[in-house]
Amino acid sequence: MTEARNVLGEPLAECCSEPMRPEDVGVRMMCTKVDADFLAFSKTAGNDLSTPMPAFRFAGLKPGDCWRLCAARWKEAFDAGRAPKLRLSATTEATLDLVPLAILRRYAIDC
Repeated sequence: MTEARNVLGEPLAECCSEPMRPEDVGVRMMCTKVDADFLAFSKTAGNDLSTPMPAFRFAGLKPGDCWRLCAARWKEAFDAGRAPKLRLSATTEATLDLVPLAILRRYAIDC
């Protein structure tokens, strides 16, 4: 089996540990640091990440939290001008199928 790689072609770094919600069906490829603007956008787009859901052991996210995000959701936020920052070292290389590295670098917090 080959080692997972990040968007920089290096071994994929660990992102963060966050509770997984049962309804998460997407592939979470991007390691983000969420901010208030992104959380508000996500809520209006139908994916409320800031409200606690005790039944799913989900405390809700607050600005500054680390969160693995689907590349399609990040791209949607980017297109709306509300994409969160991300760690390239912990973002899977498959992300490059949807978002060019030049764009990802503009949002990087680890290089």
